Amino acid sequence: MMLQTLTRQRAVLSAGLSVAVILAGCGSSDDGPPVASVSMTLSRPASALGSPIDMTYRFELAPGATLDGDYRVFVHLLDSDGVNRWTDDHDPPVKTSAWKAGETIEYTRTSFVPVVPYLGEGTVRVGLYRVDAPGIRAPLSGPEPEGRSYKVATLQLLPQSDNIFIVLRSGAHPAEFAPENPSREWFWTKGDYIASFKNPKKDAVLYLDFDSRPDLFNEPQVVTVYLGDESVESFVADNINPLLRRIPLNADQLGSVDMAELRISVDRTFSPVGGQDTRELGIRVYHVFVGPS
Repeated sequence: MMLQTLTRQRAVLSAGLSVAVILAGCGSSDDGPPVASVSMTLSRPASALGSPIDMTYRFELAPGATLDGDYRVFVHLLDSDGVNRWTDDHDPPVKTSAWKAGETIEYTRTSFVPVVPYLGEGTVRVGLYRVDAPGIRAPLSGPEPEGRSYKVATLQLLPQSDNIFIVLRSGAHPAEFAPENPSREWFWTKGDYIASFKNPKKDAVLYLDFDSRPDLFNEPQVVTVYLGDESVESFVADNINPLLRRIPLNADQLGSVDMAELRISVDRTFSPVGGQDTRELGIRVYHVFVGPS
């Protein structure tokens, strides 16, 4: 995992700078009546690079307001010079075309702070843009409006060294990324993914962000997470889309060893259909992270 850091930094920086250029030409200069107010609450005011953070979004629709289609939520983290360091655009859990006047839409989304070459205070700006016409943004009410984006929070970015590093020992294929979004990175496990990390010797949480290929099996794969030889949790891998699981690791399970061993096992693997790819594949992992409970 540590060997991927420089590659990820270059990819995310390139993506961030590209988005910053694109955004300069986006938005609308007219001041239409706001269809909703927007705000955000962060689970904590500071977060280390590479770590998960819960972001709660809140849209309060104005009386009589409607949205003329489906919009995406754009989320940009700007550094002190206004350079976009992180884009976390996403679809809200309820399509905006189904939002009703006067109602409140609130949801929490766990995101992983990317590993970028910047530390310090970042400004989180949020807005809505049309899915079918990304240059069109919805007029909202919120702090410090600019180009129909709104400053909803600040987040202090801390060094990645504040995290508990997970060191791969075996059972993972080389990292891959989506050409259209270099910041979106993953790796496929083999039958057994084995790694180690410095034991915090107190209750912790394993974050496992993954998807699978249940369409290739008569019954979904079963994934079992171990600490050493002790099974911590088992579950079926029936999600074709990314899913984040939080798996408690209590101090008794971690024990007194200085380095804890993590093993993620699947009961069945597969090889890609057709072509020359004969890899043994288990599940696709986007993030594996151990943090405080």
